[in-house]
Amino acid sequence: MNISEFAKLAGVSKSAVSRYFNNGYLSSEKTALIKAAIEKTGYAPSLSARSVKNKITKLVGVIIPKLSSESIARITEGISGVLSEQGYELLLVNTANDYNKEIDSLELFRNNWVDGIILMASVFTKLHKTVLDKIRVPVVILGQNYKGYNCVCHDDFGAAYSLTKLMLDKGASDPACVGVRMDDLATGKLRFDGFMKALNEKGLSFHRENRETADFTFESGYEHARHLFSGSSRPDAVFCATDSIAAGVVLYCKENGIRIPQDVMVCGIGDSRLSRISSTTITSAHLHYKTAGIEAANMLLSQIDHGKSAPRILQLGYEIVQRESTAR
Repeated sequence: MNISEFAKLAGVSKSAVSRYFNNGYLSSEKTALIKAAIEKTGYAPSLSARSVKNKITKLVGVIIPKLSSESIARITEGISGVLSEQGYELLLVNTANDYNKEIDSLELFRNNWVDGIILMASVFTKLHKTVLDKIRVPVVILGQNYKGYNCVCHDDFGAAYSLTKLMLDKGASDPACVGVRMDDLATGKLRFDGFMKALNEKGLSFHRENRETADFTFESGYEHARHLFSGSSRPDAVFCATDSIAAGVVLYCKENGIRIPQDVMVCGIGDSRLSRISSTTITSAHLHYKTAGIEAANMLLSQIDHGKSAPRILQLGYEIVQRESTAR
Protein backbone atom coordinates (compact mmCIF):
# COMPACT_ATOMS: atom_id res chain seq x y z
CA MET A 1 0.00 0.00 0.00
CA ASN A 2 1.40 3.39 -0.96
CA ILE A 3 0.75 6.72 0.71
CA SER A 4 -1.98 7.72 -1.78
CA GLU A 5 -3.93 4.52 -1.15
CA PHE A 6 -3.54 4.86 2.61
CA ALA A 7 -4.63 8.52 2.59
CA LYS A 8 -7.75 7.62 0.59
CA LEU A 9 -8.59 4.82 3.03
CA ALA A 10 -8.08 7.10 6.04
CA GLY A 11 -10.14 9.89 4.48
CA VAL A 12 -7.36 12.48 4.67
CA SER A 13 -4.90 14.09 2.27
CA LYS A 14 -1.41 12.76 1.46
CA SER A 15 0.09 15.85 3.09
CA ALA A 16 -1.78 15.08 6.31
CA VAL A 17 -0.33 11.56 6.32
CA SER A 18 3.14 12.96 5.70
CA ARG A 19 2.78 15.47 8.55
CA TYR A 20 1.62 12.70 10.89
CA PHE A 21 4.63 10.48 10.25
CA ASN A 22 7.06 13.40 10.40
CA ASN A 23 5.67 14.78 13.68
CA GLY A 24 4.16 17.86 12.05
CA TYR A 25 1.07 19.74 13.24
CA LEU A 26 -2.21 17.94 12.62
CA SER A 27 -5.72 18.42 13.98
CA SER A 28 -6.92 15.92 16.55
CA GLU A 29 -9.69 14.80 14.14
CA LYS A 30 -7.23 13.90 11.34
CA THR A 31 -4.84 12.33 13.84
CA ALA A 32 -7.60 10.04 15.05
CA LEU A 33 -8.53 9.06 11.47
CA ILE A 34 -4.94 8.18 10.62
CA LYS A 35 -4.44 6.18 13.84
CA ALA A 36 -7.57 4.20 13.13
CA ALA A 37 -6.39 3.46 9.59
CA ILE A 38 -2.99 2.34 10.89
CA GLU A 39 -4.64 -0.05 13.35
CA LYS A 40 -6.73 -1.46 10.53
CA THR A 41 -3.98 -1.82 7.91
CA GLY A 42 -0.66 -1.83 9.78
CA TYR A 43 0.58 0.79 7.32
CA ALA A 44 4.00 2.41 7.83
CA PRO A 45 5.87 4.58 5.32
CA SER A 46 9.07 3.16 3.88
CA LEU A 47 12.31 4.52 5.30
CA SER A 48 13.64 5.23 1.83
CA ALA A 49 10.59 7.31 0.89
CA ARG A 50 10.94 9.43 4.02
CA SER A 51 14.66 9.72 3.46
CA VAL A 52 14.25 11.03 -0.08
CA LYS A 53 12.07 13.84 1.22
CA ASN A 54 13.98 14.71 4.39
CA LYS A 55 17.51 13.68 3.34
CA ILE A 56 18.01 12.57 6.95
CA THR A 57 17.78 8.98 8.15
CA LYS A 58 19.53 9.16 11.55
CA LEU A 59 21.44 6.05 10.44
CA VAL A 60 25.22 5.69 10.29
CA GLY A 61 26.97 2.79 8.57
CA VAL A 62 29.91 1.36 10.54
CA ILE A 63 32.21 -1.12 8.78
CA ILE A 64 34.32 -3.23 11.16
CA PRO A 65 36.99 -5.88 10.38
CA LYS A 66 35.81 -8.47 12.92
CA LEU A 67 33.51 -9.02 15.88
CA SER A 68 35.78 -11.04 18.19
CA SER A 69 38.17 -8.23 19.03
CA GLU A 70 38.48 -6.31 22.27
CA SER A 71 39.90 -3.28 20.47
CA ILE A 72 37.02 -3.20 17.97
CA ALA A 73 34.54 -3.55 20.84
CA ARG A 74 36.10 -0.57 22.61
CA ILE A 75 36.07 1.51 19.42
CA THR A 76 32.44 0.61 18.69
CA GLU A 77 31.45 1.48 22.25
CA GLY A 78 32.94 4.95 21.76
CA ILE A 79 31.15 5.44 18.44
CA SER A 80 27.82 4.20 19.77
CA GLY A 81 27.93 6.36 22.89
CA VAL A 82 28.32 9.57 20.90
CA LEU A 83 25.88 8.76 18.09
CA SER A 84 23.11 7.39 20.31
CA GLU A 85 23.12 10.61 22.34
CA GLN A 86 22.31 12.43 19.10
CA GLY A 87 19.54 10.02 18.15
CA TYR A 88 21.48 8.00 15.57
CA GLU A 89 21.37 4.25 15.07
CA LEU A 90 24.36 2.18 13.92
CA LEU A 91 24.25 -0.25 11.02
CA LEU A 92 27.21 -2.58 11.68
CA VAL A 93 28.82 -4.66 8.93
CA ASN A 94 31.51 -7.24 9.77
CA THR A 95 33.98 -7.81 6.92
CA ALA A 96 36.05 -10.58 8.59
CA ASN A 97 39.28 -8.82 7.54
CA ASP A 98 38.35 -9.23 3.86
CA TYR A 99 39.03 -6.00 1.97
CA ASN A 100 36.69 -7.11 -0.83
CA LYS A 101 33.88 -7.13 1.72
CA GLU A 102 34.93 -3.62 2.73
CA ILE A 103 34.36 -2.54 -0.88
CA ASP A 104 31.00 -4.32 -0.97
CA SER A 105 29.98 -2.66 2.30
CA LEU A 106 30.91 0.79 1.04
CA GLU A 107 28.85 0.13 -2.09
CA LEU A 108 25.97 -1.06 0.08
CA PHE A 109 25.93 2.15 2.10
CA ARG A 110 26.55 4.30 -0.99
CA ASN A 111 23.41 2.92 -2.59
CA ASN A 112 21.26 3.08 0.53
CA TRP A 113 20.28 5.95 2.71
CA VAL A 114 22.68 6.62 5.57
CA ASP A 115 23.79 10.00 6.86
CA GLY A 116 27.44 9.01 7.15
CA ILE A 117 29.93 6.14 7.21
CA ILE A 118 32.73 5.12 9.58
CA LEU A 119 35.16 2.70 7.97
CA MET A 120 37.64 0.67 10.04
CA ALA A 121 39.83 -0.23 7.08
CA SER A 122 42.44 -2.98 7.02
CA VAL A 123 44.08 -2.14 3.68
CA PHE A 124 43.54 0.60 1.11
CA THR A 125 43.32 -0.24 -2.57
CA LYS A 126 42.46 1.61 -5.78
CA LEU A 127 38.97 0.14 -5.48
CA HIS A 128 38.58 1.70 -2.05
CA LYS A 129 39.47 5.10 -3.48
CA THR A 130 37.17 4.65 -6.48
CA VAL A 131 34.18 3.85 -4.28
CA LEU A 132 34.97 6.47 -1.64
CA ASP A 133 35.18 9.18 -4.30
CA LYS A 134 31.62 8.32 -5.38
CA ILE A 135 30.13 8.53 -1.88
CA ARG A 136 28.25 11.75 -1.27
CA VAL A 137 27.79 11.46 2.49
CA PRO A 138 30.58 12.15 5.01
CA VAL A 139 33.06 9.32 5.61
CA VAL A 140 35.56 8.93 8.46
CA ILE A 141 38.30 6.29 8.22
CA LEU A 142 39.26 4.91 11.60
CA GLY A 143 42.56 3.18 12.40
CA GLN A 144 44.42 4.15 9.22
CA ASN A 145 45.93 7.39 7.93
CA TYR A 146 44.96 7.96 4.30
CA LYS A 147 45.85 11.31 2.78
CA GLY A 148 42.85 13.16 1.41
CA TYR A 149 40.28 11.61 3.77
CA ASN A 150 38.99 12.32 7.25
CA CYS A 151 40.91 9.94 9.52
CA VAL A 152 41.31 9.06 13.18
CA CYS A 153 44.40 6.93 13.72
CA HIS A 154 46.99 5.85 16.28
CA ASP A 155 50.73 6.47 16.45
CA ASP A 156 51.54 2.91 15.40
CA PHE A 157 55.09 3.81 14.35
CA GLY A 158 55.86 5.51 17.66
CA ALA A 159 54.40 2.71 19.77
CA ALA A 160 56.43 0.03 17.97
CA TYR A 161 59.60 2.12 18.15
CA SER A 162 59.22 2.76 21.90
CA LEU A 163 58.54 -0.89 22.72
CA THR A 164 61.49 -2.14 20.68
CA LYS A 165 63.79 0.51 22.14
CA LEU A 166 62.68 -0.54 25.64
CA MET A 167 63.83 -4.12 25.03
CA LEU A 168 67.08 -3.02 23.39
CA ASP A 169 67.83 -0.70 26.30
CA LYS A 170 67.33 -3.67 28.63
CA GLY A 171 70.04 -5.63 26.83
CA ALA A 172 68.43 -7.32 23.82
CA SER A 173 70.78 -7.57 20.84
CA ASP A 174 69.08 -10.05 18.50
CA PRO A 175 65.40 -9.05 18.30
CA ALA A 176 62.69 -10.66 16.17
CA CYS A 177 59.42 -9.30 14.83
CA VAL A 178 56.16 -11.20 14.50
CA GLY A 179 54.12 -8.75 12.45
CA VAL A 180 51.19 -8.83 10.06
CA ARG A 181 50.86 -8.25 6.31
CA MET A 182 52.56 -5.10 5.07
CA ASP A 183 49.62 -3.87 2.99
CA ASP A 184 47.93 -3.14 6.32
CA LEU A 185 49.68 0.22 6.60
CA ALA A 186 49.03 0.83 10.30
CA THR A 187 49.41 -2.56 11.98
CA GLY A 188 51.74 -4.02 9.38
CA LYS A 189 54.03 -1.45 7.76
CA LEU A 190 54.15 1.37 10.33
CA ARG A 191 54.70 -0.98 13.26
CA PHE A 192 57.46 -2.81 11.42
CA ASP A 193 59.04 0.51 10.42
CA GLY A 194 59.02 1.61 14.07
CA PHE A 195 60.69 -1.67 15.06
CA MET A 196 63.38 -1.17 12.42
CA LYS A 197 64.07 2.42 13.45
CA ALA A 198 64.92 1.28 16.97
CA LEU A 199 67.32 -1.34 15.59
CA ASN A 200 68.96 1.13 13.22
CA GLU A 201 69.55 3.61 16.02
CA LYS A 202 71.41 0.90 17.94
CA GLY A 203 73.42 -0.08 14.87
CA LEU A 204 71.99 -3.61 14.92
CA SER A 205 71.55 -5.83 11.89
CA PHE A 206 68.21 -7.52 11.36
CA HIS A 207 68.33 -11.15 10.35
CA ARG A 208 65.75 -12.17 7.77
CA GLU A 209 64.92 -15.38 9.65
CA ASN A 210 63.83 -13.27 12.62
CA ARG A 211 60.81 -11.90 10.77
CA GLU A 212 57.47 -13.68 10.79
CA THR A 213 54.13 -12.62 9.27
CA ALA A 214 51.15 -13.78 11.31
CA ASP A 215 47.47 -13.03 11.28
CA PHE A 216 45.75 -11.34 14.19
CA THR A 217 45.15 -14.42 16.37
CA PHE A 218 46.60 -16.07 19.46
CA GLU A 219 46.93 -19.34 17.55
CA SER A 220 48.92 -17.68 14.78
CA GLY A 221 51.29 -16.15 17.31
CA TYR A 222 51.89 -19.59 18.81
CA GLU A 223 52.61 -21.22 15.43
CA HIS A 224 54.97 -18.48 14.30
CA ALA A 225 56.82 -18.68 17.61
CA ARG A 226 57.34 -22.38 16.89
CA HIS A 227 58.98 -21.47 13.60
CA LEU A 228 60.94 -18.59 15.10
CA PHE A 229 62.52 -20.72 17.84
CA SER A 230 63.12 -23.83 15.73
CA GLY A 231 66.42 -22.63 14.28
CA SER A 232 69.91 -23.01 15.69
CA SER A 233 69.94 -19.42 16.98
CA ARG A 234 67.17 -17.91 19.04
CA PRO A 235 66.19 -14.24 19.32
CA ASP A 236 66.49 -12.62 22.75
CA ALA A 237 63.49 -10.30 22.20
CA VAL A 238 60.27 -10.54 20.20
CA PHE A 239 58.23 -7.52 19.16
CA CYS A 240 54.67 -8.55 18.25
CA ALA A 241 52.29 -6.40 16.23
CA THR A 242 49.38 -7.19 18.57
CA ASP A 243 48.77 -8.49 22.08
CA SER A 244 47.00 -11.57 20.72
CA ILE A 245 50.10 -12.55 18.76
CA ALA A 246 52.30 -11.82 21.79
CA ALA A 247 50.17 -14.04 24.04
CA GLY A 248 50.62 -16.92 21.59
CA VAL A 249 54.39 -16.39 21.65
CA VAL A 250 54.40 -16.36 25.46
CA LEU A 251 52.47 -19.63 25.66
CA TYR A 252 54.82 -21.34 23.19
CA CYS A 253 57.85 -20.23 25.20
CA LYS A 254 56.32 -21.42 28.46
CA GLU A 255 55.50 -24.86 27.03
CA ASN A 256 59.00 -25.26 25.60
CA GLY A 257 61.17 -24.18 28.50
CA ILE A 258 62.08 -20.76 27.12
CA ARG A 259 62.14 -18.40 30.06
CA ILE A 260 60.51 -14.98 29.87
CA PRO A 261 62.12 -12.47 30.34
CA GLN A 262 65.44 -14.18 31.19
CA ASP A 263 65.89 -15.90 27.82
CA VAL A 264 63.65 -13.74 25.67
CA MET A 265 61.61 -10.57 26.19
CA VAL A 266 58.21 -10.23 24.54
CA CYS A 267 55.93 -7.25 23.94
CA GLY A 268 52.75 -6.43 22.03
CA ILE A 269 50.47 -3.53 21.18
CA GLY A 270 46.94 -2.84 22.41
CA ASP A 271 47.08 -3.23 26.21
CA SER A 272 44.26 -5.76 26.01
CA ARG A 273 42.92 -7.82 28.88
CA LEU A 274 44.84 -10.74 27.40
CA SER A 275 48.12 -8.93 28.08
CA ARG A 276 47.16 -8.58 31.74
CA ILE A 277 45.95 -12.13 32.40
CA SER A 278 48.59 -14.06 30.44
CA SER A 279 50.64 -16.55 32.51
CA THR A 280 53.43 -14.01 32.13
CA THR A 281 51.90 -10.56 31.90
CA ILE A 282 52.88 -8.79 28.69
CA THR A 283 54.44 -5.36 28.23
CA SER A 284 52.28 -3.46 25.77
CA ALA A 285 51.45 -0.08 24.29
CA HIS A 286 48.09 1.24 25.42
CA LEU A 287 46.18 2.66 22.47
CA HIS A 288 43.14 4.82 23.14
CA TYR A 289 40.58 2.75 21.27
CA LYS A 290 37.41 4.05 22.92
CA THR A 291 38.65 7.61 22.51
CA ALA A 292 39.27 6.88 18.83
CA GLY A 293 35.65 5.81 18.45
CA ILE A 294 34.44 8.93 20.24
CA GLU A 295 36.60 11.22 18.10
CA ALA A 296 35.56 9.49 14.87
CA ALA A 297 31.88 9.85 15.75
CA ASN A 298 32.30 13.53 16.65
CA MET A 299 34.22 14.15 13.43
CA LEU A 300 31.44 12.50 11.43
CA LEU A 301 28.69 14.46 13.20
CA SER A 302 30.52 17.71 12.51
CA GLN A 303 30.61 16.81 8.81
CA ILE A 304 26.92 15.86 8.83
CA ASP A 305 25.89 19.07 10.60
CA HIS A 306 28.11 21.55 8.77
CA GLY A 307 28.80 19.90 5.44
CA LYS A 308 32.02 18.54 4.01
CA SER A 309 35.19 20.49 4.73
CA ALA A 310 38.92 20.02 4.15
CA PRO A 311 40.02 16.50 5.17
CA ARG A 312 41.28 16.28 8.74
CA ILE A 313 43.64 13.72 10.28
CA LEU A 314 43.64 13.17 14.04
CA GLN A 315 46.45 10.98 15.41
CA LEU A 316 46.11 9.77 19.00
CA GLY A 317 49.05 9.03 21.28
CA TYR A 318 49.99 5.92 23.27
CA GLU A 319 51.33 4.87 26.66
CA ILE A 320 53.88 2.11 27.31
CA VAL A 321 52.75 -0.27 30.06
CA GLN A 322 55.64 -2.36 31.38
CA ARG A 323 54.89 -5.82 32.76
CA GLU A 324 56.66 -9.11 33.51
CA SER A 325 57.58 -9.99 29.94
CA THR A 326 60.30 -7.32 29.82
CA ALA A 327 61.17 -7.12 33.54
CA ARG A 328 64.88 -7.81 33.31
